[in-house]
Amino acid sequence: MQVQTDRLRPGAVISSALEIYGAQVWVLIPAAVAVFAIVAVAGLVFTGSAAALVSLVALVLATFYQGMVVELVGDIVKDGRRDSSVGQPFSAVTPIWLPLIALSLLLGIAVTIGFVLLIVPGVYLLTIWAVAAPSLVIERHGVFAALGRSRELVRGHGWQVLGVILLVLLLTLLVGIIVGILASGLGHAGVAIVQWAADVIVSPFTALIGAVMYFSLRRLHGESAAEPVAPAPPDPTQAVRPPSSPDAGL
Repeated sequence: MQVQTDRLRPGAVISSALEIYGAQVWVLIPAAVAVFAIVAVAGLVFTGSAAALVSLVALVLATFYQGMVVELVGDIVKDGRRDSSVGQPFSAVTPIWLPLIALSLLLGIAVTIGFVLLIVPGVYLLTIWAVAAPSLVIERHGVFAALGRSRELVRGHGWQVLGVILLVLLLTLLVGIIVGILASGLGHAGVAIVQWAADVIVSPFTALIGAVMYFSLRRLHGESAAEPVAPAPPDPTQAVRPPSSPDAGL
């Protein structure tokens, strides 16, 4: 996985993610099948007023899966191959499962509020915090430190990171449309099965994008991607706020 340039290139990030996907497909797909089968079953069992519980289950398991993928990519980055067993990435991410969930909830709430306000703040937060989850998994510095670390890594590459995010969102939207078409006319169980299949195929790719982007940004900042780096202490005078111009903070 190499992104040798002084700027992050969205095409190179996606290409690297696809390369790892192909090489590790027999690890990524079975893990996704197991994880998202639980989400599918929850969707069948909990309906109506309990539907919110399904969303919570999906968030928890998707976050766990994302952490596993980051650990997997981190192992590959060290020497170009996966040395860990299939189960090791799962066991490695277990101790930070709760902080990851807390980070996902915080990101979701903050970005949603940003979009509701003026859209621009939501886009800004989505961009500067794009690699917060991989940072937390690899560097183990906690939720707020991971947010600051992500902003530090994204600085100077914001437009490129936003480009990657938009491409992934476009893919997700396209998959959603396809799922809607395939599931039209099916019953509740049919919709759950089609959505499960879509999650199994797409989730490894989207998780890989975040992991590849994180390690690429570290490399572009002159850091060794194989070694954890302690982030600088947060500056209390620097509140997270929308940029005053398109380039501010990016």
